Amino acid sequence: MSTIARALPQDAEALSLLHQRSFADRWSAQYIAGLLASPGAIAFLAREGTAPRAFVVARQAADEVEILTLAVDPAARRRGMGGALIRAAAEHAHMGGARAMFLEVETTNEAARGLYAGLGFREVGQRRGYYRDAPGMPARDALTLKAELPLGKAGENG
Repeated sequence: MSTIARALPQDAEALSLLHQRSFADRWSAQYIAGLLASPGAIAFLAREGTAPRAFVVARQAADEVEILTLAVDPAARRRGMGGALIRAAAEHAHMGGARAMFLEVETTNEAARGLYAGLGFREVGQRRGYYRDAPGMPARDALTLKAELPLGKAGENG
């Protein structure tokens, strides 16, 4: 069973390690701590027992919020943590006046796209060459997705 709580600056090293297990471009603890301290930052961490398993970082500006990253430990995927984290961030942002949530997802990431569609996100744009992991590696395209807040069940956010 997982628990979800606000991520704090002292969680930055654990978040950095989770990011490294989830993506090719690891965000440093210093970078994450800076994000957590920035205006409008929203971050939640899911734990199983005391072990950090997943996190989300978003940033709110006025009535919009953007998910900057969602990382789930590969060993803990498909347990509902990603969706629970997005819902927690969306609820927090909505209580703070946000009316819409945005994110980017790699066009080929079918699992993530399914998760987001199930939460009510819809495609509103595309970014060519958005993801660039390392020099010499090909850039990958992203879809920009949007959901109205509060989040509903699939199909409720048209």
